[in-house]
Amino acid sequence: MKEYKLFTPVKVGSVELENRIVMAPMTRSRAIGNVPNDLIVEYYKQLF
Repeated sequence: MKEYKLFTPVKVGSVELENRIVMAPMTRSRAIGNVPNDLIVEYYKQLF
């Protein structure tokens, strides 16, 4: 049986993640001039 490493730590560049579960950014072009703002913060608060 193949062993999956989904819940094991991984280092991506200089960032160390607790596991390998990630969520792609889904702000649907809410940044103004490609700069994150309070609207994006509120969006992610509502997701979780």
